[in-house]
Amino acid sequence: MTVKRHFAPVVDENTRLLVLGSLPGDASLKAAQYYAHPQNGFWRLIGGVIGRVVHALPYPERLEALKAAGVGLWDVIASAERPGSLDAAIRSPEAADLRGLITGLPKLEAVAFNGATSAKGGRRTLAGVEGLTLIDLPSSSPAHATRSLSEKAEIWAQLTRFVTHS
Repeated sequence: MTVKRHFAPVVDENTRLLVLGSLPGDASLKAAQYYAHPQNGFWRLIGGVIGRVVHALPYPERLEALKAAGVGLWDVIASAERPGSLDAAIRSPEAADLRGLITGLPKLEAVAFNGATSAKGGRRTLAGVEGLTLIDLPSSSPAHATRSLSEKAEIWAQLTRFVTHS
């Protein structure tokens, strides 16, 4: 089985909010871009959080918009075996070095988990870390269809207090 790996973190010294997924899906891995599946609501959801339409921007500009708002991206799983893109199919996961990453983020205030798999692994890894607000979010994935995009957006809106508004 093919081992799939996460991307490099998208962060800088001004990151105040870190949004963590589980592990990039096949569409993202193929495109070498976070949340590349066209039905994934991430870019619309995070655009609502930062107050900017980002889903229509070229990918490098999306990342710059996030950084300008103090938002970083990464995943809780560094690598795993997984046929397809569903989190339920993840086998032999290796945790990402979240603690190592956050030590280099002096302005970090909150970590948001995009979906249940991210929350489970991320909360386990960050247990005992002081001074961070941890937030569980409904997954932006189209596979998580128990809530509409607008219902998800209402929940994701709680992140706005952690972003830098220009």
